[in-house]
Parts: sequence; C-alpha cells; structure tokens
Amino acid sequence: MIRLGGIDVGCESRGIRWANGAEGGMDDEQRVDLGVSLFIPYRYTEDRIFQAIQDAGFDDWTLTQCRVFQRITPDGSRLTDLADQVQMSKQSASVLVDQLERLGYVRRVPDPTDGRARLIVIEQRGRRAVEVAKVTLDEILSEWKAYLGTRNFTLLHQILDQLREITDPYRR
Repeated sequence: MIRLGGIDVGCESRGIRWANGAEGGMDDEQRVDLGVSLFIPYRYTEDRIFQAIQDAGFDDWTLTQCRVFQRITPDGSRLTDLADQVQMSKQSASVLVDQLERLGYVRRVPDPTDGRARLIVIEQRGRRAVEVAKVTLDEILSEWKAYLGTRNFTLLHQILDQLREITDPYRR
C-alpha cells in the first residue's frame, strides 16, 4: 500500500484501487483516485506510441529521451525550457539532447532571436518518428471515441481542456 492524497492505494495485478471503502456508490475494486485515473490513460498512450515508434524502426532511443523529444516545439526549443518542462536539471537534459543529436533526431542551431542562445530543432529522422506517433495517437483516440461514444468523448476532451487552463504552465 502507498498513500496518495490521504488515501491508501494498493497496486495489484488487476490495477490500482482505493482501499478506504466505497465512495460515490462504487466499491473498493472500482474506485480509483482521480489523479491515478488521469495518469493511467496517459501512460497507456505513452507506452503504445513508444512501442509503435520502436516497431517502425526507431528503436535506438529510450523512453526518457522521447519524453524530452516530445517537448520540442515545431520552431525549436531552448535547452532551459526543455529541462524545465521535463522537470530535470539543465545538465541532465543536455546529456539527453546530446544523445538525441548523435542519433540524428535533433540538432542544435543558433537562435535567430538571440545570437547567444541555441535552439534544439527536430531533424528529418525525428519528423518521421513524429509522424508514426501522430498516426498511433489518432488510432488511440478513435478507439476511445468508439468506446465512450462521440458525446462522452467530446465532453471528456472539453473538460480536460478546461482543467488545463488552471493546471498547465506550458499551455499556449
């Protein structure tokens, strides 16, 4: 058992469950902490996309490298911004970007708005991996829409977009 938000949560072969009794008409085996409920679909999506990327021949990078890579904006990103977004030190992020650069997924270029700074931009190899990720994400979302129904899927998306307004410091 671990404690999340004052609730004892157990990890079992069937998944994560609440241990503090029924809540909202659901029994112990059905009710999961909301934070965990938000995390599970994210982790499923991340795992499935990473597997699809590897299956497509991009099998030379790690999930940690992909987590940094996915934060690079289309116009390029500064290392300090990437480090902040993935919640690691600038030095650790730099090591991962160095690795991605050696693998041909990214390169560093001068920042046109600041001659002292460098941008990390996605190379052709990285763009091909992004296309695999986009196709896989579209498949996942189509499956969820079919499972939830159009109305519930749209409502879920709207609610999460609304919640993002107060939770996402990197929202654009």
